[in-house]
Amino acid sequence: MRLVLIGPPGAGKGTQATLLGDRFGIPHISTGDLFREHVTRGTRLGQEARRYLDAGELVPDHVTGGMVRRRLEEPDARPGFLLDGFPRTIEQARALATILARTGADLDAVLELDAPEDVVVERLRGRGRSDDTEEIIRHRQRVYRRQTAALLAHYADIVVTVRAVGTVEEVADRALAALAKLSGAA
Repeated sequence: MRLVLIGPPGAGKGTQATLLGDRFGIPHISTGDLFREHVTRGTRLGQEARRYLDAGELVPDHVTGGMVRRRLEEPDARPGFLLDGFPRTIEQARALATILARTGADLDAVLELDAPEDVVVERLRGRGRSDDTEEIIRHRQRVYRRQTAALLAHYADIVVTVRAVGTVEEVADRALAALAKLSGAA
């Protein structure tokens, strides 16, 4: 199974990615984890990413794409993977398609975790972080929706939307059922 997981901040992507990765026996690949790993190891890509991160800027697509490409070339990701945080833009989606084309693989699905804004605002406010004010959280939600609309349209044929409200297990069960339905239709 080759999956991309998307959803607004607070939808439970990290939790669901871990559960689904374990269920399918595929690695959960988070761009945040990749950044930390490359920066810590001091790789060329990590040094380049650090310059942008230290300046408070977004890491450019070619750096993020390079990290993802290297990670997908590792043996444990060859049979499948779950990407969390990549792609975020149409340009990144095209880069991912190029990476996968080299191996003759395609994405099986884009799993969208959908939750009402008020629900994710409450979840994130409950974390108690200083940058989790309601105003900042709602701004992040608007940015997410603006960026993701084009991505969802790009992947329209393989998007599976799951309501991300309820217990962790209920959301995971919905995701598994939706993915099973999609693979049965393929």
